[in-house]
Amino acid sequence: MKTEKPLILRLLLWPFSAIYWLVVTIRNLCFDAGILPSKKFDVPIISVGNITVGGTGKTPFTEYLIKILKTDHRVGVLSRGYKRKTSGYQLLTKDSKPLEVGDEPYQVKNKFPDIMVAVDANRCRGVENMLQESYNKPDLIILDDAYQHRYVTPDLSILLVDYNRMITEDHLLPMGELREPIGSKDRADFIVITKCPADLPSIQYRIIRKNLGVYPYQSLYFTTLQYGDLVPLYPKNVNCALTKSRLENKYTAVVVSGIASPLPFEEYVRTYMKDIITLNYSDHHNFSKTDFQKIESVFRDVKEKNKLIITTEKDAVRMMNHPDFPDSLKKYIYYIPLYIAFLNESGEDFDKKVWSYLEKNRCFSQMISSKG
Repeated sequence: MKTEKPLILRLLLWPFSAIYWLVVTIRNLCFDAGILPSKKFDVPIISVGNITVGGTGKTPFTEYLIKILKTDHRVGVLSRGYKRKTSGYQLLTKDSKPLEVGDEPYQVKNKFPDIMVAVDANRCRGVENMLQESYNKPDLIILDDAYQHRYVTPDLSILLVDYNRMITEDHLLPMGELREPIGSKDRADFIVITKCPADLPSIQYRIIRKNLGVYPYQSLYFTTLQYGDLVPLYPKNVNCALTKSRLENKYTAVVVSGIASPLPFEEYVRTYMKDIITLNYSDHHNFSKTDFQKIESVFRDVKEKNKLIITTEKDAVRMMNHPDFPDSLKKYIYYIPLYIAFLNESGEDFDKKVWSYLEKNRCFSQMISSKG
């Protein structure tokens, strides 16, 4: 759940939030009036993002879109490559490193090696460069974490809202965690509430719709997170697979995470473990030799015979093939993939509406006709 800043601190920060509101509002008005340019491309663009600081499940949602679209089309993904050590346009290859391109784009490329994934903070330049690539040039591009990047005109705009940090109960930076005023939600074609409880009461659907003020032209969906089976980070070092039923209440896990909201992940692991020990790092943390030594020390101090290390999928890509990862831990470390699932069996409706929106794009319709 969202932690509210103390009242006195919020009052002190209010003037800065007011200045921030003025700057962001003027910027958005300039885009709306055409004073600031927004470019339309000859391929369909899907924008996925949020208006809050921190994770709302953008990467699992982007992966969901890839799955439903890649069968018939050459999907490309463009991200800014948050916290990467490089700048400018970078096209991911099999030799790319997380530090060079960012952990989330690296994860997407690792899962979908056949699609084009690129990073560039300048989204217009990034799209232009992707469309100039000679191999596997995309005919559809997903912009990851791009709700504020209005220099590109999307054909479909999807806003993700964390159920545990509803934008209607938040404030603008630095007083709160909103990057844009709540009214910015009105630009979205789809609003998707993420990280909902799987058993969300029906009344909550109505309350959230009312509080958000969803317009008739907008579609509202609710999703939850689903965890997959344990996957060994270094499969060549593991003799046998570990299933949830085999682990139940028999193992102690050292849970290592460098994500924005580790508590739900830790609570899930706790459900089938005898005990857990947590090691938390900052979001997108780049693990060092010192960090691994700390993990090794904590793991060594666990006296139980049945023990292992569990990390998130996002953290796993930063540990994978890391030169400083201890050999002594390779047979013990696993990660858990993360997926999204639509509530109320609304996934099929979402998929159909995605296609419906894209088919309104002239070039996309032409491509469908030529392929048919």
